Amino acid sequence: MAPRNIKNVAVIGLGKMGNPISRHLLNGGFVVSGFDVDPKACKSAACKGIAIAPTPGQAVVEADLVIVLVAEESDVERVLFGPDGVVARAKPETIVGIATTTSPVSMIHFAVRLRDSGLIPIDIPICRGERPAEAGKLLITGGGEKAVFDACRKAFSTFASSIYRLGDVGAGQVGKMVNNLILWSCVSANHEGFKLGDQYGVDGVVMREMLLDSSASNWALETQAQRYGMPSAERDMMIALAEADRLRVSLPLTGTAKEVIKGIKIEREEHFPFEEKKSGT
Repeated sequence: MAPRNIKNVAVIGLGKMGNPISRHLLNGGFVVSGFDVDPKACKSAACKGIAIAPTPGQAVVEADLVIVLVAEESDVERVLFGPDGVVARAKPETIVGIATTTSPVSMIHFAVRLRDSGLIPIDIPICRGERPAEAGKLLITGGGEKAVFDACRKAFSTFASSIYRLGDVGAGQVGKMVNNLILWSCVSANHEGFKLGDQYGVDGVVMREMLLDSSASNWALETQAQRYGMPSAERDMMIALAEADRLRVSLPLTGTAKEVIKGIKIEREEHFPFEEKKSGT
């Protein structure tokens, strides 16, 4: 069956990403409902006009498209398949987009169970972070049937300026995994490069300007990504390493970058303990 025309969207997870995404959808002319376990997140979304439901299931009753933006893979399991979850209350043929970062294998397993329940799965993990989310300029790395994905593009374009379908279900999570691997490797290289420069007393501000104008320029250097707490960094790298073990692929740089990132986070916790706690999700 061809995907229905999308008018009603439910956003499950109204935190730092879900809150602005729901607002952009509403401003784009969609009817938006939402759910979050955090009363403060619900209150903030309600102030923007989002209809708040007491359970994930009640949020999706009228939805044509559900966007799941919870923190962890275990949370995806709970909001999809738990009591009064998405599967329990969604209409047949509802499109369920998993925006939470999971392993590709887990995404495929979720997709099988969703299809068995009469729903249509796609994976839509998002990149670029909180500021682009507020500006409606996120990037979607997606996977799923082309016709289904195309039916969602109008909704997605309200909050994403770049939308890529990489293949079937699971391909979006592969794209996010590779993106994260390269991102955190760049953060690691930037960190070690500046440590070396510090030892020589080089002006770090000027050196950063020089690097941004040179062949070493990268997105993490431009945005100073390491300043934003990096709450998911170690988890992202562990997903990549677990997939590498499963596929019997050697990724030595990924393992090294994971340890460098861990060291950066430890240093930040020592110098900015309150900021680190605040930024973690």
